[in-house]
Amino acid sequence: MAQVEATTERIIAADAETVFDALADYTGTRGKLLPEHFSEYEVREGGDGEGTLVHWKLQATSKRVRDCLLEVTEPTDGQLVEKDRNSSMVTTWVVTPAGEGKSKAVVTTVWNGAGGIGGFFERTFAPKGLGRIYDTVLENLATEVER
Repeated sequence: MAQVEATTERIIAADAETVFDALADYTGTRGKLLPEHFSEYEVREGGDGEGTLVHWKLQATSKRVRDCLLEVTEPTDGQLVEKDRNSSMVTTWVVTPAGEGKSKAVVTTVWNGAGGIGGFFERTFAPKGLGRIYDTVLENLATEVER
């Protein structure tokens, strides 16, 4: 099993603290940022960064739906890590300053991919598809905090 990774980033015209706080706000802002690929969004514990337990279904393709139950930690300043209890998937959000009144948001998701020919296709196509989904999340985040 090879590890599969998808990464995307965006410069946002808002300071890093504002951007991070919006990402960490699972009870308010985060649900508004999710495109149609996400369903059944529900905060089960916490709701603000560290200690949050959040559920959603992620439909990356017409045939592939992941039932995700994510534990949220904040290992360092400006970093949110979402570990899926139902799989090997881990998504890390990093927000850093990027000049006057701007920040850079980077999202990276890694998981243990399938073996064989299915794994080849997963490693080839899944990062691009997931990257497009998270590009939309970052675009929605920028729209939310740049008001």
